[in-house]
Amino acid sequence: MCLAVPGEILEMNGNKAKVGFGRAEREVQLNLIENPSKGDYVLVHVGYAIQILSPEKAKEMIESWNEVARARTEEKWKEKD
Repeated sequence: MCLAVPGEILEMNGNKAKVGFGRAEREVQLNLIENPSKGDYVLVHVGYAIQILSPEKAKEMIESWNEVARARTEEKWKEKD
């Protein structure tokens, strides 16, 4: 299974960008999308931005990821009991 994660472009330097994923930041290649800008939300797969997302869609996806993270955390706590 392949995963793509939404993030926000924080800084740009040519075809590379620093993208924020909550508390994490990663360097991402921008070669595969047209006209990216600082502040855009992008979908990232294996270090490449593959699509620009609307802010609404990005926030919906981020909330879904947060729900998964919360469920995993709760699951781990239950395993320790």
